[in-house]
This record gives sequence, C-alpha cells and structure tokens, in this order.
Amino acid sequence: MVKKVYLQGFAVLGSFLLGWFMLAQVDWLSLFNWESSSDQLEEKLGEELWKVYSREADEVTNDTLVLAMDSILTAVYEANQLDVENIKLRILDKDEVNAFAMPDGYLVLYTGLIRNVDKQEELTGVICHEIAHIEENHVMKKLAKEVGISMLVSLTTGSSGAGVAEVAKLLSSSAFDRDQERAADLKAAEYMENAQIDPEHLANFLFKMSLDDHEALSYLTWISTHPDSEARATTIVDNYQKNESERVNKPVLSDKTWQQIQQLLNHLKAK
Repeated sequence: MVKKVYLQGFAVLGSFLLGWFMLAQVDWLSLFNWESSSDQLEEKLGEELWKVYSREADEVTNDTLVLAMDSILTAVYEANQLDVENIKLRILDKDEVNAFAMPDGYLVLYTGLIRNVDKQEELTGVICHEIAHIEENHVMKKLAKEVGISMLVSLTTGSSGAGVAEVAKLLSSSAFDRDQERAADLKAAEYMENAQIDPEHLANFLFKMSLDDHEALSYLTWISTHPDSEARATTIVDNYQKNESERVNKPVLSDKTWQQIQQLLNHLKAK
C-alpha cells in the first residue's frame, strides 16, 4: 500500500515537472503580445482618466498660454533628445498649485501652479519633474503596484466609472515612493541643465513651497503630494551646485510673453 502511494506521488511529481518544463518553453510575452497589450492598456487608461479630469474643471485652450507651455516642453525635450510627440499637455483652470503625470504621456498643469510660481524657470522645473515621471514610467509602475494590473484592465472596459475616478484621485493627490521622487528630482535637474536652465530654480521652488507662511498654502497640492520638499531641495543643490561663473540660465520665454501669461491668468481668476 505504502509503495503504491509513493509510486502515485512520483507520478504526480513527474507530471508536474513535465508540465512545468513544457510551459517554460512557451514565449508567453510573444504569445499574448504583452508589449503591445501594455501600450494599449496605457493608452486606454489615459483616455479614461482624462475624461474624469476634464469634467472636473475647464480646459484652458487659449493660444498664448498653450503655445508658451508647448515652447517650454519642446525646449526641454529637444535639449534632452526626447520625443516630444510622446507627451500630451493639458491645462486645467483650477486654483490648486498642482501638476501631475498620467498614463500614455499626459501631463496636466493647473493654472494655480502657473500663477503662483515666481519665475518661469520654477515652472520649467516642475514640468521637468513630471516629464521625468513619464519618461521613467513611474506612473504605470505606481498604478500596477497600488491598484493592480487586473483592476486597471477592468477599468478600461468602461464598466467602473467609480473605479476610474478613484484612480484619478490617486494620481493627483498621492505621492510616488521616495526613491521615485528623488529620481524624478535628479532627472529633472539634469533635463534643466541640458536645456541651459539653472536647476537651482527647482530647488528654490521646493524650498519656498515648504514654508508654512507661503501665500499659496491654502491651494497647495503639488508639495503635499511630493513630500520632504526641503530635503529634496537640498539634494538638488548638492548634486548640481556650481560656481556663479559656471552657471548658465536661459529662460525659454521672453519677459514679455511671461508677463502676458500672468495677466491672462489673473484675468481668468477674476471672472
């Protein structure tokens, strides 16, 4: 009896090992065309999430503002030999000081951010930080970890509007992990330096936004979703500190264009 049980056990084990060996020979990534499927998932997810945000606030399509933001994006992308066609810029009329990345290259800027930076270089720094999240694929890694691939797939079927809304909230109001934030900061500083914009402007913005008495505190979202801003500012300065004679800073926009943008945004707020 015992011998028979052992033989059955060996038979089961043998069948399992044989099955495992045969399955191991299959190129599952090719069979399911995972790379293509992943791209399609990200594209559909980006579309569904944008629908949520576009219902929550008016999209700003003013030519002056859009062209100015496009100019900053193009300058950064070209200086870093990146493909600007991969990014989808969207500007929403909201007082919150916020910007965030979404799947499929969406970069969302709130007018509150553009209005509350002291210099255009600070805005460029924030944009570079979000570009880094996009280029390093932090967005999908974050969602895969916190939501799960199977849930993301189900959200793209259109059967769970509430679920999409929750994912949208996750992206705009919660932080990436500390390693991803640090990597995005340092990559943003690299992008800025390559575009001949002093990275210290991003450090200055992070430090100012960490102050309790900043006038934009009641609207502040970007720093609350990107914590430890004072320490992060120090890291940027430590890694990219240069003598005054070595520093290069060439803002993308002219002073006149930057002033026009601020006037435009103040007009939108006054409505």
